[in-house]
Parts: sequence; C-alpha cells; structure tokens
Amino acid sequence: MSNEPPNQPPSDKPHGADRPQRADQSAARAGRRPSTPKFVHKHKPRPGSGAPEGRVFLYGLHTVELALSNPRRRVHAIYATRNARARLEERGVTFPVEPEEVAVRWIDGRVGEDAVHQGVLIETETLDAVSLADLGRARLILALDQVTDPHNVGAIMRSAVALGADALLTATRHSPEETGVLAKAASGALDLLTHIEVVNLAKALTTLRQEGFTVIGLDSDGPVPLEDADAGKRSVLVLGAEGKGLRPVTREACDTLARIDVPGKIKSLNVSNAAVLSLYVVGKKLGIG
Repeated sequence: MSNEPPNQPPSDKPHGADRPQRADQSAARAGRRPSTPKFVHKHKPRPGSGAPEGRVFLYGLHTVELALSNPRRRVHAIYATRNARARLEERGVTFPVEPEEVAVRWIDGRVGEDAVHQGVLIETETLDAVSLADLGRARLILALDQVTDPHNVGAIMRSAVALGADALLTATRHSPEETGVLAKAASGALDLLTHIEVVNLAKALTTLRQEGFTVIGLDSDGPVPLEDADAGKRSVLVLGAEGKGLRPVTREACDTLARIDVPGKIKSLNVSNAAVLSLYVVGKKLGIG
C-alpha cells in the first residue's frame, strides 16, 4: 500500500528513481559517460495489458463486480474513485482487499483514456487453466478456430453465457490472451464461462467426440442447413475466423459441416453474430432455454 497522502495515486517511480539522473548529470559535467541506472521494475508488463507479468488489469463496474465474486480470482489490488466504490458497495460487492481511492486520470494512465473503466480497476492474476476433464456434464460447447480479435471473442463469450453454453474451447496459439479489453467486451462473461485452452484443437474435438459429443462445424459451403443438422444429445459448435473459416484439419475433426442460410442480399455474418445464431439454433435442439 502506498505511503503517499490520502486520495493521491501511488507513485510510479521506484525508490531512488531520481538518483541515477543526478549521477548522470554529474558524470556529464565531468566528461564521463553516464552510468546505466541500477534499478529495474520488479515485474515485466504483459504485452497489451499494462499489468505485471502473470497478472491483468480488469476494469468497468460490471466486469469488476463479477470478477470480485469469482472464487477462482486472486485479486491483488483494487483502485477506484470515491463514486465508483460507492456504486460497487450499493451492489453489495465484497472487497477481498481494501480499495485504494484514486483519481480518474490515474486509471486512464493504466488502461488508456479511451477505455470505459467507469472509475474502477483491479489488478488480478489470470485465471487458472481448465482441462477437458473438468467439463463434467456439459451439453453445449462453443469452439473457436483461430478467432483472434479480443472484441469478437469477448462478445462471443457474452453471447455464450446468455444462450446457455457451458464452455468455450480455444487453441493456446492464435487466440487472444486474457486482458482488460477482452474482459470488458465480455461484460463479465470471462468470470462466468468455463474457458478451456488446448494445444491441439482438432485433437481436443476428437476427444470430445469419443466422450459422446456431436461436433458441428460452421461452414458457408456446408452440405446441410444448421437447422437440419443432427445435434445429438451433447454438441460442440465450431466457428472459424472470418474470411479463412475452418482450417482443413479442424473440418476433418467434425462430425458434420453445416451452413447458416440467411434470406438477405448479404450472405455472410460477422463471427460473433454467427455464434449467436448458431448457439440459439443448436440450443433449441438440445432443449436449452
């Protein structure tokens, strides 16, 4: 916890950060080459997150509320404006650590002025990995084949929770890491939806087929409309990246390929919209909702 005066954001400078500068100025006057500063940051920021390695900044009232209610979350710090803290308290949020009051501009400096943080930011460890064996009695799983845009994936996670999916399956490579951008787009779904990352997506789909799942790949050239596809008793819906679609190795791991027929002049859908429609159709087949 910072020892600075109340209501002031904690300093970003390590202890003694000004000393190397003074030493360098003295060296310059003496005609010597400035020395290399001996202090270093303890944690290396994760690319795209701004948080220390192994941790992530999550922001926004709804995102933070659900993150704090997730027992799997390990929260290290909470930063909030006075108003944001009051709003969280009104919602009955329990704080695992005491929030530190900061100004809006301090949060802007961590996540960017364009981030809709609503005056609250938490520093938390990323969620622990979940394995296929943890799926239990799941009935509807959504798998993404190299869908990399965090806004799309976040929106898909939000829709998956809303439409009753039990889990999201992605490959470790070619999928977005857990960041504040992803969490904000998911609007809390990051802490509600089981997310499983696997090294080999095709192999994981084959394993799920052996466990009794029917794997349906979405393909614009699929031989049957999705409404007519056999969903079995447990289903995995597989969506590919926009433009590229499913990779050949992923297509081969599916039980069937199905298309979404639309009546309008534009015959393709954004991947997040296709996820909504396909989850709704297959969910109805499974009696979900």
